[in-house]
Amino acid sequence: MSLDALAACGSPLAAAPAVREPLHAPVAHLVRGGVVEGVHHGSVVVLAADGSVELQLGDIEAAFHPRSALKPVQAVAMLRAGLPLDGELLSLAAASHSGEERHLAGTRRILELAGLTEDDLRNVPDLPFDPVVRENWIRAGRLPSRLAQNCSGKHAAMLYTARLNGWSLDDYLDPAHPLQQAIAEIVEDLTGQAVAQVTVDGCGAPLFAISLHGLARAAARITTAPAGTPEARLADAMREHAEMASGSGRDVAALMRAVPGLLAKDGFEGVQVAALPDGRAVAVKIADGADRARVPVAAAGLARAGVDPAALAEFAGMPLLGGGAVVGHVRPTRSLDPLARLSGPAWP
Repeated sequence: MSLDALAACGSPLAAAPAVREPLHAPVAHLVRGGVVEGVHHGSVVVLAADGSVELQLGDIEAAFHPRSALKPVQAVAMLRAGLPLDGELLSLAAASHSGEERHLAGTRRILELAGLTEDDLRNVPDLPFDPVVRENWIRAGRLPSRLAQNCSGKHAAMLYTARLNGWSLDDYLDPAHPLQQAIAEIVEDLTGQAVAQVTVDGCGAPLFAISLHGLARAAARITTAPAGTPEARLADAMREHAEMASGSGRDVAALMRAVPGLLAKDGFEGVQVAALPDGRAVAVKIADGADRARVPVAAAGLARAGVDPAALAEFAGMPLLGGGAVVGHVRPTRSLDPLARLSGPAWP
């Protein structure tokens, strides 16, 4: 029975995923000159449109931290709590943004709508995430700021949601705060399982431990929701304004542009989730947190889900340079083989 059917029957949530050392599997090879130079382990789950598991590698049921890949779920929770954003500003509320001027301006606008300022933010000060933007920021003599930190849009939306509901503002990051309790409830609703543990994310917000399988289910729930629902509003905003949820030149925005209808979100420590409007979904965790393996593995998972490999060719393998020339790739292992013919020479 699907999670939606279980919910309709009033069945309880599935138990929290087990907190254990995950049993990851090889998911990507670093191949240089036809020789496997390095191996990235991780876990991958591919869901069919009916919610069944089409493919699983590694450990998709152990508790893990989805990091920023959970931001779409957090944004849905805020919408359900009355957040009145749409379009670019809603996409920014679910963003791990690059710190471009449009991201800073958008965050200021959300704060203005709430009658607040940057001083009310409680995320950690940081430099912009994008390397070029960060370098220009430093050259201009600008210091780390809460506004420039990549989660500032989410934090501004959290403050706006708290103000609209009459909740306290200074402690909006406390896991016991009504806002965070409301978010935890929606995390469990969309993943279909109890939260295993709560800790603190890099930005200072509560971070909920779920399973990789649960993350994929949540993404599928968002993309298959009826028009006009908070889930559909969020998916539409992120797809239509992918650069506000990430930034210019970011791979996750390029992936959404390449695959019509795709909703995709990345997270630190090698996490990626993506879902299609019919409910097919992919979730990836790279064990060592290597960002270079995240997109090639996710692209291979999307191919296994039935996405045309030609649309994914540019994401199939990250090139490796030797003396300025391409001499190899970071690419999926044979267990994720559909993109092998598109990602370089024959497998070693």
